[in-house]
Amino acid sequence: MKKFRILSIAAIIVVSNFSCSVGSSSETLFQENADDWFSEGDAQWKFVNGELVGSLDSGNGFVMTEKSYKDFMLELEFKPDSTINSGIFIRCKENAISNVDCYEINIWDLHPDQKNRTGAVVTRTTPLAIVETLDKWNTYKIKNEKDHLQVWINDVLTADMKNQDLVEGPIALQAAETGQIKFRNVTVVSLE
Repeated sequence: MKKFRILSIAAIIVVSNFSCSVGSSSETLFQENADDWFSEGDAQWKFVNGELVGSLDSGNGFVMTEKSYKDFMLELEFKPDSTINSGIFIRCKENAISNVDCYEINIWDLHPDQKNRTGAVVTRTTPLAIVETLDKWNTYKIKNEKDHLQVWINDVLTADMKNQDLVEGPIALQAAETGQIKFRNVTVVSLE
């Protein structure tokens, strides 16, 4: 019995130390009134009940971190309406978004070319699974380590690719075309 208790205490210490080390490298992105991100383009961005809401009638807009990221795990929640074209852009070369100069992880269930629908890395890999995301809260988990990019929606793997085009850059969230997208709980953990 004593051995069991000692092991339990040791396990608690290990878990506590692990939690501290993981938590210390975690950052929350796109917080209200923070000065570590900016917005560009046609979309209107505002905070409602702690959620970052992007909306527009036409055009394209984004919010982007000031900081550059290399190897990381990005997690967030998103809720798209049925008309919005949105996405998450990572390792962007400049302070602009494009599927050439960033990895674009798409949010657009009704994309005219279903190879680039939600879960795709636009123009680079088609979704491994179809996950319906319209008008409800969903999770994205994006792991980018060295040349390996993996993407999960609601814990379903949708992309798993190797590519050396982009090494490091800011992270951006997009609102394009027409409609509304909501984001919350955007966190990044360094894997370096």
